[in-house]
Amino acid sequence: MVPLTLAEHGALARARLPAAIWDFFEGAAGTEWTARANADAWRRHVLRPRVLVDVSAPDCGTELFGARMAAPYGVAPMAYHGLAHPDAECATARAAAAAGALLVVSIFAGRTLEQIAAAAPDGTRWLQLYWLRDREALADLVARAEAADYRALVLTVDAPKVGRRLRDLRNGFALPPGTTAANLAPRLTSGASHAEPGRSGIEEHSRQQFDPAVTWADLAWLRRRTTLPLLLKGVLTAEDAKLAVEHGVDGLVVSNHGGRQLDGTPPASDALAEVVDAVPADHPVLVDGGLRHGSDLARAVALGARAALVGRPVLWGLAHGGADGARAVLDLLREELLDTLVLAGRPTLADLDRGALAPWPAPAAAPRAPYI
Repeated sequence: MVPLTLAEHGALARARLPAAIWDFFEGAAGTEWTARANADAWRRHVLRPRVLVDVSAPDCGTELFGARMAAPYGVAPMAYHGLAHPDAECATARAAAAAGALLVVSIFAGRTLEQIAAAAPDGTRWLQLYWLRDREALADLVARAEAADYRALVLTVDAPKVGRRLRDLRNGFALPPGTTAANLAPRLTSGASHAEPGRSGIEEHSRQQFDPAVTWADLAWLRRRTTLPLLLKGVLTAEDAKLAVEHGVDGLVVSNHGGRQLDGTPPASDALAEVVDAVPADHPVLVDGGLRHGSDLARAVALGARAALVGRPVLWGLAHGGADGARAVLDLLREELLDTLVLAGRPTLADLDRGALAPWPAPAAAPRAPYI
């Protein structure tokens, strides 16, 4: 079967992956309400099509920090692609480069930064970081990223520890033998490989290695160590967006971690406009969480995002088809986006603004005052 939707890519992946690994990829924190809400919320914005517009040459290309992209999209940072396919992040890098998409490489990648860069030397790569207790390990990663032509750093700030993910707890999930974080010393990740019923090795590892005491003041230490653009990932409020700009951050990623951290946070699409409105126009805002169709990319751009990051669906494609499968996911999203631009009478990304959207369902009328 040739998958024609992202859901069909997901079905093919689920049929191939062990149940515990599928749960690790798909699972979220708490009741998983936020994870479900992420996808549902994009559909609360319906498109307002214009007619009698010349749509003969639609263009969805864009640029971020000087790098050209075929569409306003990228691969979100996700750990351990080797759980999906033996070629791991090298396959994902080839897919992203071929599709003209940004790749944000996780600090917990299963291939080295240098191997990933060599797999797709023409691709655009950023490096995602968690704030580890071992600052020298962070400094080393930053230096290696610069040397390997990574173009930006993305610091995830919504994870003082890994959230309570019930699927992983029930499975007693830990990294299987042979799966490692290739860019970190083994002592920094050994806890993730310890399996125990009713416990998550991933959560235990985060308690051991993530620094929960980091504050805004610590950003100065990271800024001094790099000239690369620095983005914060995990910002959901105008208050934090403004503080980020005050502390020298170059961009933001509106994200609730795919629902994998604090359950009950707003869907990313609901927080997007608030953050966009709080920062200067020269500070790009990206978004991730629940994008499942190219029309969702259009909605994200209309709400003010410069680009959107896609997570789980890329792993679905990787799991059932390697680099070709991951590229098929990205190509499908671009094709759906172009289709949306044409049929909406908005042939370029510049034509997508908040006037391109309307709320749905329509807001309910104010309740009548009760009879006295």
